[in-house]
Amino acid sequence: MSAPTSLRDLYIDGGAAWAFQPQNGTNAPAPPVSSVPPPPPAPWTHRAAHNSIFDLSPSLDLSEPTGINATDLFKALVASAVLQYTSTAIAMPWEVGKLLLQVQWVPRDAGELENVPPLEEEEEESSELSDENDEESYFADPNSAHPGRHHAPVHDEGSPPRHGVLQDGRPEYIIPVGSADGVWGMIKRVGRFRLEGWLSLWKGLLTSCASEVVSSTLQPVIHSMLQALFAPSLSPFHQQPLILPITSHLLTGFLLSPLDLVRTRLIVQSASPHYRSYTGPIDALSQILREEGGWHSIYFHPQLLIPTLIDCTLRPLVSLAMPGLLVRYVGARISQDSHPVAWGAAELAGSCLGLLVTLPFETIRRRLQVQVRGTARPIRGCVELRPQPYAGVVDTFWHILTEERSDLPLPVSRQNRRRSSLKGKEREVVEEDSEEKDHWTKHTGLGQLYRGLGMRLGASAIVFVLALLSGDDGGDSGWAEL
Repeated sequence: MSAPTSLRDLYIDGGAAWAFQPQNGTNAPAPPVSSVPPPPPAPWTHRAAHNSIFDLSPSLDLSEPTGINATDLFKALVASAVLQYTSTAIAMPWEVGKLLLQVQWVPRDAGELENVPPLEEEEEESSELSDENDEESYFADPNSAHPGRHHAPVHDEGSPPRHGVLQDGRPEYIIPVGSADGVWGMIKRVGRFRLEGWLSLWKGLLTSCASEVVSSTLQPVIHSMLQALFAPSLSPFHQQPLILPITSHLLTGFLLSPLDLVRTRLIVQSASPHYRSYTGPIDALSQILREEGGWHSIYFHPQLLIPTLIDCTLRPLVSLAMPGLLVRYVGARISQDSHPVAWGAAELAGSCLGLLVTLPFETIRRRLQVQVRGTARPIRGCVELRPQPYAGVVDTFWHILTEERSDLPLPVSRQNRRRSSLKGKEREVVEEDSEEKDHWTKHTGLGQLYRGLGMRLGASAIVFVLALLSGDDGGDSGWAEL
């Protein structure tokens, strides 16, 4: 091969721009760079961000220039209210049964009937089975000395004091003490009781629904305000400190404490029109404000303020901090995003352990809410309430432990009838059998502080199972608690 005679044909101008053209599979020569005009710049367009909330109702899309359809908005609000009211109504019987067990006073001498003559007990039993005596009891004088079973109520002013819940008889509107050992047992007792009925399981439903709606709306608003004030530079991807959500729950519970007080009073009072103190939530709130010191007392009375602060602080603290503490104690490296099932199990364990701490303070708060203050007359509860008022949180805790018993239910009347019908050695054998069955729960009220524990544990387990079946691993779903 001979060398070219000249390099002039191989010369390339260095000032020309480099151009890279994609190969389109053809051998057609690329056009010159200077002959291709530059494309015009694409105009910038503004596009509204997608909002998945309006997927359920496209007509409510805020990006449309026509605005919000008032009819569709009203339908959405009504549907949300009906859904909230229905969900609250489903859980209300269990809440009523739990609350009545928490406020019920069960003294240690509740089952001791050895000093009652058998004839008086037979008369009491026959009066319970007789409809005529029940009809006459409505018009009986509470201060009369009639030997029937209906005596002066425990809480009426001017009535003789009752030193025992069974020895001196009980008012007709009180469910027999110690007749129910759990929430389901109390639900059946309330439904079958003559002056209550099955509709009494939904006492305070409207107040409970309103409290839940306002709480679920107000708490996120307070949390956002606190975050804007004290942590404005904190992004959603950073780990938020526990002080902000706990404070938001505390402020929400404090602001809604009058609604919780009204709800407790409405549930505990007797359903009979002859004995109830309040006709509804508005009447209850107005009476409490008028007779018990006004808004200052309803918020800042020590018997209401201290248990509210303790209860509204412990519950969010336990629910938010307990899963992380359990994970650190075990030493596992799990999180809500990477291991949702394991994190759900940690939440379940934390909820169960947290109930051991929070439930006694909730019981103490309910006991103090039932007590009236100022010039108000004590309410007539459908369950046995303590005749003497408590002085505070510590006093309530101490008296529950030292003067009450936990062995429920109490089969008192059956044992007493059996003892009265036997004589001699047979009666001694029955007494010996009853002494052998004496348990340590008879001498302590520790079980009274944990009424409704089984129901709460079952509710936490149901929430965990439903979360597994639904497969919802959203971080903002929260931990539901009944």
